[in-house]
Amino acid sequence: MSSSSFNRPGAVDLSQLTQRAKQSAAHSGVGPRPSGSGAASYVVEVTERTFEAEIIRRSVKHPVVVEFYSPRVATGQQLSDALAAIAAEGAGKILVARVNVDVSPQIVQALGLQAVPTVVGVIGGQIAPLFQGVLPMDQVRTYVDELVKAAVANGIVGRADPVAEEAAETPEAVDEPVVDPRFAAADAALERGDFAAARDEFDLLLQADPGDAEAKAGKAQAGLLARTALLSPDEALAKAAAPDADLKTQLDAADIELVMGHAEAAFDRLISQIRSRAGDDRNQARLRLLELFETLGNTDERVLKAR
Repeated sequence: MSSSSFNRPGAVDLSQLTQRAKQSAAHSGVGPRPSGSGAASYVVEVTERTFEAEIIRRSVKHPVVVEFYSPRVATGQQLSDALAAIAAEGAGKILVARVNVDVSPQIVQALGLQAVPTVVGVIGGQIAPLFQGVLPMDQVRTYVDELVKAAVANGIVGRADPVAEEAAETPEAVDEPVVDPRFAAADAALERGDFAAARDEFDLLLQADPGDAEAKAGKAQAGLLARTALLSPDEALAKAAAPDADLKTQLDAADIELVMGHAEAAFDRLISQIRSRAGDDRNQARLRLLELFETLGNTDERVLKAR
């Protein structure tokens, strides 16, 4: 779940937006914020217009926890309060970005959200589901802690500035990235959450050049996003911990571990399945391991170590 892991523009959900956000960072400030008393706050309201600046651009420096809420869900205030308190306690370890689903339906549609409230994490432009519904504060804190650990493990160690104090700051300039036009169609499909279409586009590129490493990685990453889009990380990992967990459950858990930045754990899980299973099950585990290798790229240090 890091920019180093998924380093091709548009290779995973929202990463093309990351590139555009970096481009605009040198020229514009962040979007409008709720007014306040000036006390330190790490919560910001986000709309479709400010999504890139408030979430994508910021996530390349520190984790962003995105809360999709609706004023129509009265119990959601408990979750909002918990997230705000945890963000304040962390003093910048995370920024909480709140998205009103009634006001920003296009974001909801693009991400394929099924319930409100829903909370996702964004690190380096990469998005991963955290949980749905209203949870007790200690459980919410556990999810946030895991997100922060994943960020640190992947080299994202910055801190968010307090929202009330940040408006006057000038964002630092960054070099303008170069986007490969070959991937435009695949990137567009990824941005709208159409992972099947993205895989088809990568297949077309691979037909023209079977050795295209970036296209291979893009196809693998689109497949990973498609498989994990509706999975609950907590449930997937809990099911995989059962002694009688079947192969699909273990494959799902490995996918979740990779998305959350725990590549070594994902590889170890699949290698264990390869060693303990036989026949078609063993081959499926082997193929999934190879696909996850391609997701990170065969030159990634963690891939080289696992091989």
